[in-house]
Amino acid sequence: MTQFCGMMKMQLSVWRIKYTPSSCSFLRRFLRSFLAAAAGADGKALGAGVPLSDLRRAPACSGPLPALKPTDRHTVLIRTDLMLTGEAPEPHPSPDQLQDRWDHTHAKLPCSTHNLLPTDRTTVQSRWDLIHKALSVPLRSSHDVKDAILKYNTGQAKRWDFSALHSYCKASEAQQMFGELFPAMAQLALRAPRLLTQPIPLLRTQCCRSLTLSQEQVSCLLANAFFCTFPRGNSHRTEFSNYPDINFSRLFEGSSRSKQEKLKTLLWYFRRITQQRPTGLITYTRQCLQRLPSWPSSEKQFGKLHISCEGTIEDQGYGTLQVDFANRFVGGGVTGSGLVQEEIRFLINPELIAARLFTEALEDNECLIVTGAERFSRYSGYSDSFRWDGDHDDQTPRDEWQRRCTEIVAIDALHYTRFLEQFQPENMSRELNKAFCGFVRPGVQTENLSAVSTGNWGCGAFGGDKRLKAVLQMMAAAEAERDLMYFTFGDADLVKDVLHIHKMITDTHTTVGSVFRLLLQYYECVCKKTTRSKPQETLYSFLSEHL
Repeated sequence: MTQFCGMMKMQLSVWRIKYTPSSCSFLRRFLRSFLAAAAGADGKALGAGVPLSDLRRAPACSGPLPALKPTDRHTVLIRTDLMLTGEAPEPHPSPDQLQDRWDHTHAKLPCSTHNLLPTDRTTVQSRWDLIHKALSVPLRSSHDVKDAILKYNTGQAKRWDFSALHSYCKASEAQQMFGELFPAMAQLALRAPRLLTQPIPLLRTQCCRSLTLSQEQVSCLLANAFFCTFPRGNSHRTEFSNYPDINFSRLFEGSSRSKQEKLKTLLWYFRRITQQRPTGLITYTRQCLQRLPSWPSSEKQFGKLHISCEGTIEDQGYGTLQVDFANRFVGGGVTGSGLVQEEIRFLINPELIAARLFTEALEDNECLIVTGAERFSRYSGYSDSFRWDGDHDDQTPRDEWQRRCTEIVAIDALHYTRFLEQFQPENMSRELNKAFCGFVRPGVQTENLSAVSTGNWGCGAFGGDKRLKAVLQMMAAAEAERDLMYFTFGDADLVKDVLHIHKMITDTHTTVGSVFRLLLQYYECVCKKTTRSKPQETLYSFLSEHL
């Protein structure tokens, strides 16, 4: 734009128009309008529907926050009386008053005095002492890292494979890694007793609860996950079998290119936070709804829609509620072989991974909301083509609690093996309830709610139909009184189809309840009667005929 105005300054003299700031300002507005019209012609570059400027974003739309303080349902692990902008918060309580719990309602931390290993049939030793000794020696190679990890995971020596770690270290800047990064990561992990000074409650099923930690505390948890120090490991036979894996052992397996890129992305995060202490806070909230909408009788009207086949939730959706197309075990395969939407988001915002330590698998009426996770990396590609693409300097403003104004919600869709299953009334209701749980904020005024940024939730490997999922998410957003920013990830036909249906619904002032009843009719009149794997009459043709 600046170059354009420079050229136009010369061109104005040719046109015999006196150059003034106002004349160039006019040309700026003209060019923006021209580009918007050109881009809007095919619905790609700037999308379709309402302009992005018509949708609410945080922090502009946000209401004031109450004072940050612990409650029965909100555990705060830092001293709120010592919060200074630009400085790392102090843990609460102080390290000399460290509190320790080892039970089924709290995360089992590696530095706990209850974390013991048997040495023989009659004696035990502190596992943390072993960890401290193993991570205090120089780590001069990936084999040293492996040997250190296995010193306190002796039972896994024949099971765990470190091929990916060895391959990555051979191909990377080994001198910098072993000279600076790994030692700094080890020291960060060993600071656990000084940073994590109170027990971390588990976010258990059917319990609404929040945890607020400093970014530095989260980085300590992740450093311990990298060095596989968490005692419950990956066992499916413990009381934590309904929780995701937290140790990074599966990340070190195999020799695929995708594992190399995952390691590169995560190690970039560790490089950043060991070079400069992070200073913000992050809140993890498990939201459970006991009262769900009566969808057939809903009188809510559909909200605004912006839809585009270009752009991403994390880039264009800044300041909105950003949807994570989640696994019920949050993070999915981020520490394993998975590398689609959720795993990518957890890689570029690694502080999300910490939720795997304390978040039990999500039930149908639950979601996980993470506020304040910082983005550290850029990327390109998807799945096998995913590549780390360099540093990302997150300029998202912070709220009064020193959290980035980035709100990410994890909602898990159902997995379908047959196309028609998803049109069954109980499945459509389940997906509506799940999306509504993620979108609704009880007690928050509508004008303080940002738009929702989402896309093809539960499609792809989960077998969801893009057009049905778009309608269901529009309905859930309307019920939650939020507008919608929708990214189709390259599907221009979907942009046109969804926009057409949305326009028909809003032009006729059709309610959420009326659309739900039409979905039931489509199932009864079309899906149940077809002998095909997919009905000949599409959902959108049926809706277009009956709206």
